[in-house]
Amino acid sequence: MSSTTDIGSPPPTPSGRLLVDGPAPGVTRLTISNPGKRGALDHAILDAVVTTLAESDARCVIVTGEGSTFSAGYDIASLDSETRETVADEASRLVAQPFAEALEALEAYPYPTVAVLNGHAIGGGLELALSCDLRLAATSVKLGMPPAKLGLVYSHTGIRKFIDTIGAARTRQLFLVGGRIDAATAVSWGLVNQVAEPDELASTALALASEIAGNAPLAQAGNKRVIRAVLDGQAALAPAVERELLELRLQSFGSEDFREGVRAFAEKRPPRWAGR
Repeated sequence: MSSTTDIGSPPPTPSGRLLVDGPAPGVTRLTISNPGKRGALDHAILDAVVTTLAESDARCVIVTGEGSTFSAGYDIASLDSETRETVADEASRLVAQPFAEALEALEAYPYPTVAVLNGHAIGGGLELALSCDLRLAATSVKLGMPPAKLGLVYSHTGIRKFIDTIGAARTRQLFLVGGRIDAATAVSWGLVNQVAEPDELASTALALASEIAGNAPLAQAGNKRVIRAVLDGQAALAPAVERELLELRLQSFGSEDFREGVRAFAEKRPPRWAGR
């Protein structure tokens, strides 16, 4: 096994890290490390995902979390909620650039990627997992999408991934109810491909990744490209509709409700919605 690399030099303020190692021939493993924030995805982690994948030639990439959490999603606790404009600007910067670029890097990676959900995957953490080709989960995990609890309109590209994977009815349940589902439900929905007991998850994932890495590389890259092209073609939107959906998202960033949702999350209390 190759040694683990900590991508990026330590910043002046606390942030997450991406740990990179090669646990088997042809396999690279990316581990989200942000223990103080339940694996929250910040700029340092997301930028490192993009950089690492751009330099990798591994035939299979594993994405997993450190400890007992995969990822709690966007690092919304770090948003400055003093003014509506500040929240909107910071949220837009986090979501529009590093998060979108990291997801695109995973989707565009030429060889298969596997999300190994060692712990709960919530919000942006679950979409990150959904951007991988396959998902394995520990039997103990919970999965959820909390935009309804935060006053956030989610991206149409993100919601499309869920519809592609689990259908419209179950996507509505995830996004409009905002609760969490267990691993058994996630398998029955097709949200994850396979589950394993927590103490067997890493070895099960490594066996799968090694099998994938041993397959024909031209076939792997070609089939992944065909699948993505077919899904992209089915999901094409008229330009006017796409602009409307983007505007809805931007409006939610600037709303009083989103600011309140961020505050309530940080203060661990129920939000008081204003509807504006």
